[in-house]
Amino acid sequence: MTRLTAEFWVQAYLTRLRLHEIPAFVVAHGDNTAGAVLIKLNTLDGRAIAYQRSFDLMSGDRKWVVLTDGDEPAVDLAIARQRSFDPDLWVIEVEDRTGRHLLDEEGLSD
Repeated sequence: MTRLTAEFWVQAYLTRLRLHEIPAFVVAHGDNTAGAVLIKLNTLDGRAIAYQRSFDLMSGDRKWVVLTDGDEPAVDLAIARQRSFDPDLWVIEVEDRTGRHLLDEEGLSD
């Protein structure tokens, strides 16, 4: 199966969020072709959750899992550590008080 480029996926994700009137922006622009994507959900109450894509070697499934959650500065620090390991990493910040990120929707969840 052909995989989408990271840039294409990010643009599609941002468009889907805009259609739901969920503010989001690119915090770090990773590699256009093969960069991994990390999503930071900022609930605008001092807390945040960072999601990363996980690959299950047994089933071949890809899913979003929580990398870290807690106070926003701690989440930002964890994201900075990830960026230090992977300079090709994309970081997208989603801002939604109710916690919507759409990562469980069809086309984004797999």
